[in-house]
Formats: sequence, structure tokens, C-alpha cells
Amino acid sequence: MSARVPSKLKASDYKSDTRPVWCPGCGDFHVLHSLTRAVAQIALRPEEIAVISGIGCSSRIPAYLNCYGFHGLHGRALPLATGVKVARPDLTVICAGGDGDGFSIGGNHLLHACRRNIDITYIVMDNEVYGMTKGQPSPTTAPDWDSKIAPGGPGISPFYPLVIALASGANFVARAFSGDPNGTAQILVDAIEHPGFSFVQILSPCVTFRPDQREWKKQVHPAPVTPTSDAAQAARRVMTDDGFNIGVLYKGSREPYRQTVGQEIRFDRNIDEEFLI
Repeated sequence: MSARVPSKLKASDYKSDTRPVWCPGCGDFHVLHSLTRAVAQIALRPEEIAVISGIGCSSRIPAYLNCYGFHGLHGRALPLATGVKVARPDLTVICAGGDGDGFSIGGNHLLHACRRNIDITYIVMDNEVYGMTKGQPSPTTAPDWDSKIAPGGPGISPFYPLVIALASGANFVARAFSGDPNGTAQILVDAIEHPGFSFVQILSPCVTFRPDQREWKKQVHPAPVTPTSDAAQAARRVMTDDGFNIGVLYKGSREPYRQTVGQEIRFDRNIDEEFLI
């Protein structure tokens, strides 16, 4: 990237020349637009941003951005993002993925990322289906969603992302809807600027395998309450949530994890010598 970056950047300046290959109507297009608007509003320079992802349709997003990016392994985006932030605390680290990548194979990493409270923003584009691998039920799929792959539905309770993130210690918890790009951009601004681990679930329809999700635009609604800094109050609210409340649920005040970078690590002995035969 050129060092001569204008001081005032537009959302389009954060988009790469790579054309997105998402299906027509995919909500991830709007998420990409919202994210570029958010970083432009914060006035971050491209070289100050690192976007890390795993595997899945939504995890392709680093390729479509003009900033540092890393497309990692399935479910391993958060460990990668953690390493980047600890090694380069000067960077704004944003982690992105989908409900399969984040809540299934990557579910354990989500718990501990929330607990560690490192200053990362984690965006999960949730469409309640494995879109890249042809429509299998995901962790957030309703138990009665009938499909050719799962006749009659998966039959098990879905994963509740906001509940898990809050209980695990995330310092910022919110839900957005991709069909509201302006509102989503503002929530992302709040998440990125809030210290500590920020978790944002974005309802992002997969109209290819879940055409019923076109109805989400009629079902989403602003949360009837303002954000709270009281975790117990946030827990009571989220446990009665209908899954379509949009807005910031929780803004915590827990001190983020901080790592001193550049500190020399010294050993009293040469450990390598102990392994010589």
C-alpha cells in the first residue's frame, strides 16, 4: 500500500479490487459495505486495520478489503486474531466469520476469547445454515427447519450466541441486521471503539439455501431498551429475546487484556541442550 494515504477516506477506499463471489441477494454484501463505512467513520487508515477470518462464505471478506488480512483455518480465526493483537497492539483487529465457523468448530475459541477480553471485534454473519457446503443445518438452525439434508429438522436446541458471549465475559454484545446497513455500520463503530472483546452477531440472510429468510426484514425490530452495563440485567433481557431485537445489548467496563510487546524473554539455561542425545 502507498504511504500517501489521504487523511479523509471514503468507504470505497477500503474495498479491494477483488470482486465478491457471494450469491446474488446474500446479506454479506451489505455487511462488507457496513464494515467499510464503519472504519471510514472512525477514520482508520488501511494500514492500521487487520481483518482475520476462518472458512466459509462470510470468511472471504478479507480478500474484499484494502487492509491487512489473513484467511485462516476453519474455526481458528479467533486464535489468529488474538496472536495478531498481542503482537501488534497498535493495530485495530477485526475478526469475521459465520455461524458454522464461529459457533461449531470454533465454539471453544469463542468462549475463551470472550473470557480473555483482548481488544478484538468479532463479527459473526449468522444465516443459520452452512451455505458454502450446500445447506446443512448450522448450530443456530431451528430444530424444526426441514431440508433434504436434514428431513424434519436437526431436532436439537439451537446455539444462542448473545447468551453465550455475555456469559463468557464479552465486554460488548450486540446484534445487527445486514438489511439495515446504516444501523449495522453504527453498531460496528461502537463495537470497534469499545475497549475489550466486542461480539456482534449480524443476521445475514442466505437466500440461496434459506429463501424463507427474506422475511427477516419484516421480523427485525429495534430493541425496546437501551444498552446496559449491568451483566445481570443484560442476561435477563437476552433470555427473553425473540432473536430479532436489533441493537447493543451490553457495554461492559472490564479492563481489556494488555500485553507488553518487545519484552525480552531470557532463560537461565540452554533448554535445547537438554534434548540432545
